[in-house]
Amino acid sequence: MRVLVISDIHANLTALEAVLTHANHVDAVWCLGDLVGYGPDPNECISTVRTLPNLQCILGNHDAAVLKQIDSSAFNPEARQVIFWTQSELTDANLDFLANLPERVQQDQVTLVHGSPRQPVWEYLLDTQNATRSFAYFDSVYCFVGHTHLPVIYQQAQEDQSATLFIPEANTNILLKPRAILNPGSVGQPRDRDPRAAYAIYNPQEQTWEYHRVPYDVSSVQNRMQAAKLPDRHIQRLSSGW
Repeated sequence: MRVLVISDIHANLTALEAVLTHANHVDAVWCLGDLVGYGPDPNECISTVRTLPNLQCILGNHDAAVLKQIDSSAFNPEARQVIFWTQSELTDANLDFLANLPERVQQDQVTLVHGSPRQPVWEYLLDTQNATRSFAYFDSVYCFVGHTHLPVIYQQAQEDQSATLFIPEANTNILLKPRAILNPGSVGQPRDRDPRAAYAIYNPQEQTWEYHRVPYDVSSVQNRMQAAKLPDRHIQRLSSGW
């Protein structure tokens, strides 16, 4: 079984389409939130995700902000500007889709959240200290997270007191060991100085994690962002992945 694991699409349809093409046939799709925010294609991205096979989709913090479940003042001015713009753009059907997304799902051996198992929507897992604490907040073998836009694997064997951090190489197939917290990186706005879209393929039978990077037409996305008068900082960062 091939499960496509994606996160942080951030209204970037061109990157999403590149990922779906590169991944080819999959049996299921698990999306870890933030379908919207930053980018120019919120309706198109939600509409595309809604059609994916055997979909499990989680609420992200930008999704929640668009729904007014999080106060927009918690975001920086540029992100807030895009939240307001997205609210004015989304169709009722796509707003309804976001409104029905759960914050947390357990799928067989995997817990799915956006931020962390401790704070599913908002907490950033950026270091081994916070990751170590997070292992107490899920009972499954694995937890898949997004939010940081950084591809990483935190592992904690039963005999270890603290988690270890592992950054996978692109286009590698990793045999997983229990227990682990895994982040596939961001489809639509990578922040690891690699502008290519990121995703993973999880195989539950073989317990493997295939980590991939895919180039896409960044300039076409930037042109749409400029046409929509979205913040210049968000436009420029796509070129270098920061």
